[in-house]
Amino acid sequence: MFKRTLQMLLAASLLTGALWAADDPFVGDWKLNPSKSKLTDQMKVERLDANKYAFDFEGSGSAETIVIDGTDQPGDSGTTLAVTAVGPDAWKVVRKKDGRMLITANWKLSNNGNTLTDNFNEISPTGSASTVDYVYQRKGGGSGFAGTWVSTSEAVNFTYVLQIRPYEGDGFSIIDSSSNLTRNMKLDGKDYPNVGENAAFIPRPLYAGWTSTHSN
Repeated sequence: MFKRTLQMLLAASLLTGALWAADDPFVGDWKLNPSKSKLTDQMKVERLDANKYAFDFEGSGSAETIVIDGTDQPGDSGTTLAVTAVGPDAWKVVRKKDGRMLITANWKLSNNGNTLTDNFNEISPTGSASTVDYVYQRKGGGSGFAGTWVSTSEAVNFTYVLQIRPYEGDGFSIIDSSSNLTRNMKLDGKDYPNVGENAAFIPRPLYAGWTSTHSN
């Protein structure tokens, strides 16, 4: 949930925008159309001990081990993660880096324990917040917050603009307007690093995992 690699090649059917370079159809400012898109997500939470859990926010098998006591604990890529039990069926999750808050999320279990709602807030370097309300269903077994969770519906109330600019004649600079991350790349099949304040760690970009529901 909280870590995603920057998805640089988004489906064009998800985006609408004004091109500013007639000779290259990729270059321009592209604005996400939420009405024609869908957010999907999966996460795994494993109970290790009475108050200790492993969190895999990508469903990839790479987990962070956290004690549920509200303290900042070492997380991925130089971040800290704190999880607080605010009730028997409610947790608060906070991600920071260098003391700066990156993410807050309020989790709530349904009465039957099979639905998890997540009020997810991503805080940009400028202090502005983007909010998504996720709804997860339990997949397979588990009890309480422990289990595999798959999102089923999301209310999107943010604006996302992807900026594509020419780079060194035969490449592109792809800029994420929400996190100020940039990837300068060429179409040569090589991997290129992200550039920017949060380059080493990208809190779940809200565009990751978008699938198109567009129909002509």
